[in-house]
Amino acid sequence: MSLADKITMLMSRSGPDNAQKDDIPWWMRFAGRALGTVGGFIAIILGLFNCTGIIVLSVSSLIAGIWQMLAGFVLLVCEAPCCCFFVDYVQTLSDKMETRPYWNKAALYIALALPPFFLCFLSLSTWFGSGLIFATGIVYGMMALGKKGSRDDMAAMAAGGSTPPGAPLAASQDHSVTLMEDPDVWRPN
Repeated sequence: MSLADKITMLMSRSGPDNAQKDDIPWWMRFAGRALGTVGGFIAIILGLFNCTGIIVLSVSSLIAGIWQMLAGFVLLVCEAPCCCFFVDYVQTLSDKMETRPYWNKAALYIALALPPFFLCFLSLSTWFGSGLIFATGIVYGMMALGKKGSRDDMAAMAAGGSTPPGAPLAASQDHSVTLMEDPDVWRPN
């Protein structure tokens, strides 16, 4: 496979889009991807700077820097696979992450961002580099929450109504029925 074919394959996003991505604004999807790409690059550079803490015999700073560089690389692989075309199977991993729900990406990014904070708390490079990874996780977490309700729906819920006017019919059923009171539940002989 030639280099041009490899770049073309990496630039195309052939993974199937989730149905949940339809209600997310386009600017939020691009903001998450852009923040992940820029944050990954900055996390790698600041992680390298953080590794220089070994000069003053701070092993935790070295481990935090290595972790931050690896987290930045994972972020780049998931968000901008075209930046890592020199690594085999990047497109496969990126396509697999594209098919996952947004909350999976949010949990992964937040989990990758936290250990450097605990290892090297007082370093500004840790705060900024891992903070960008954490912010990417927050953006994906907000995308997982979905669209906000309309003004009328929120006003109806605030007024004490049980269901908003635009809610589906299934939401109006009584949710206080327990399994013992429900006659349609299967009972053993």
